[in-house]
Amino acid sequence: MTHHIPSIGFISLGCPKALVDSEQIITRLRAEGYAIQPDYKSSDVVVINTCAFIDDAVAESMQAISEALNENGKVIVTGCLGARQGVVEQAFPDLLAVTGPHAADEVMDAIHQHLPPDTDPKLSLIPPGGIKLTPRHYAYLKISEGCNHRCTFCIIPALRGDLVSRPVSEIMDEAEGLISAGVRELLVVSQDTSAYGLDTRYRNDFWRGKPLKTRFLELAAALGELGAWVRLHYVYPYPHVDQVIPLMAEGTILPYLDVPLQHANHDILKAMKRPANAENVLRRIESWRETCPDITLRSTFIVGFPGETEQQFQELLDFLETAQLDRVGAFAYSPVDGAVANELPGHVPEEVKQDRLQRFMALQQEISEQKLTRRVGRVEDIIIDGKDEEGYIGRSKSDAPEIDGIVFLDGDFDLQAGDIVRAKINDSNAHDLWAEIQQS
Repeated sequence: MTHHIPSIGFISLGCPKALVDSEQIITRLRAEGYAIQPDYKSSDVVVINTCAFIDDAVAESMQAISEALNENGKVIVTGCLGARQGVVEQAFPDLLAVTGPHAADEVMDAIHQHLPPDTDPKLSLIPPGGIKLTPRHYAYLKISEGCNHRCTFCIIPALRGDLVSRPVSEIMDEAEGLISAGVRELLVVSQDTSAYGLDTRYRNDFWRGKPLKTRFLELAAALGELGAWVRLHYVYPYPHVDQVIPLMAEGTILPYLDVPLQHANHDILKAMKRPANAENVLRRIESWRETCPDITLRSTFIVGFPGETEQQFQELLDFLETAQLDRVGAFAYSPVDGAVANELPGHVPEEVKQDRLQRFMALQQEISEQKLTRRVGRVEDIIIDGKDEEGYIGRSKSDAPEIDGIVFLDGDFDLQAGDIVRAKINDSNAHDLWAEIQQS
């Protein structure tokens, strides 16, 4: 008689924070003996971790739910769209269960109810560091949940709640476990990374028998001592962020800062409920570069926000020209169900938003091309991500996986993903680099 292993199909949508939630659920599933399957046919139940940040994300999540129901029929929904339980259940009344984000216990309860676990203890083995949905050599490290800000375009606090920081000793233990399991790069993520510890009043914890404060600066410094690349994402530009830049200059953490600025015009930033002084931001960028000349600055912006005039958009372009940011993403404003910005006057016509987005990205492409051209001839550290028929593919310290550029490498070396090599930059375009490996 063939032994049937209970099998779960898992679909993870949305941001890296949601990906970490998915990894935690999958790790628990594997620990209980469930198999994780890549297709509907082999799965007894399908779990979908959804996103609801913008309308396109909602549409993608709804499409994924519809497809899973049609192909499999037994579906559990979790994640940010699941926080709108009534909306999801009205659209899909045949779902097994619907939970909100960061709800691993509720997801596991639903799975246990509809597909009890196998009790064979030999099936409960999991690799060190847990199950990861990223390649083995890098991992997202989520340090907190929720957000205390009330940006008018965002509904994350309504979905995920206010800021809740993880104990610093727990984060450090996880980071150490990941590195022991082969991770060479830690990507620190949260809704508001630089607010870490604010909700705990930066209380003291202990790690390796020594006191360690629950605070952004101390956490970054401690992570930097573990021997892996440490990359900071989603850093809200509080003044105390300045204190982290010397860690980058001395090589403790990567000289990379992901700061979502969103706009440059004072009135638009005020309408967004974001920090509203572009001149201060420019001065701080200049100061960061004085402290750490090699720093890579990444940001995201919204164009076509309600009330944005052509003059205000031009102010944003002027800011972009002056700031000379290394990596930039931009979105045309999209109404999100439940967001305060939906009620603001002066919504910009769609064709105007798309025109502004195109102009914005065209300017940034010019900036990026010029900045990458200046790196030709330099020798830099490159982390190997993989190999294709033409050679190795990697990333520099300036490039986060999935969102930034890549480095195409030539060189007769036997390398594995996660190896870090020295390579000379030979060519560039607006996004990527070409290099020759000097040594591994």
